Amino acid sequence: MTGTAFPRLVTFTAGGRRRYGAVMDDGVVDLSARHGAEWPTLREAIEAQALRHLAEEAEGLPRDFGLDEIAYEIPVPAPEKIVCVGVNYPDRNEEYKDGQAAPSNPSLFVRFPRSFVGHGQPLVRPPESPQLDYEGEVVIVVGRRGRRIAERDALGHVAALSLCNEGTIRDWVRHAKFNVTQGKNFDHTGSIGPWLVPFTSEAQIADIELTTRVNGEVRQKDRTGRMIFSFRKIIAYVSTFTTLVPGDVIVTGTPTGAGARFDPPIWLKPGDIVEVQAEGIGTLCNGVIDEEIAR
Repeated sequence: MTGTAFPRLVTFTAGGRRRYGAVMDDGVVDLSARHGAEWPTLREAIEAQALRHLAEEAEGLPRDFGLDEIAYEIPVPAPEKIVCVGVNYPDRNEEYKDGQAAPSNPSLFVRFPRSFVGHGQPLVRPPESPQLDYEGEVVIVVGRRGRRIAERDALGHVAALSLCNEGTIRDWVRHAKFNVTQGKNFDHTGSIGPWLVPFTSEAQIADIELTTRVNGEVRQKDRTGRMIFSFRKIIAYVSTFTTLVPGDVIVTGTPTGAGARFDPPIWLKPGDIVEVQAEGIGTLCNGVIDEEIAR
């Protein structure tokens, strides 16, 4: 793609309609206007293994919208599953100060699509708690159906890459004895995006730098090559107990440095800007607002 290091496919709203297309340096190509009958959303395009075709086609097409005319949404609309990995970097494991070595299998939990917003949309702090935290992570999007996938075959099931700010309401993570569902699923507390980068080779994710900044200050920084559980291991493990299908989203874990680990903790507040950046994928950026409650 002219002027960019990687193709960028987005789900967006413009002119009052949800669409999908390709973000270029000088505008956005509306690919849904050209392929919507065949692939109504990027989820169907993923299932058809058409992402690279769409990205290549967009190169020669006129721009339909300016960058300032669109609102980003989460790239895969209505994924069947969003599976998240907890404690997947060595320094993150040490934060727990429980003297335990890294576990032999990944810790997992699920999130609902409604708990996420797109790039450029505000994270929403609920009135129930001020403890809104950030977690920058790399996202892999499943492209081929599979069950009990062998590690050696795992990356053949990846369609695309993206980023996540896996926002958490910290005190609600501990509302029950053994579960984190509540604190991970408040509406609009996390984000995914800005776009999908079609997956081409393991080199795209094997050892890339992942950085999270709050108001320009680096809070998290690590490399995927240091992950406790590799992308291959995660896919193989998750597919042992559930069938992975095209469009499923796997959020692969965050480095040390979340706000909860400061003394005292530093929670996100209205007006803050959070950026999650990874080499070859891009930068996911969101502000923070308080939820407005109808009286």
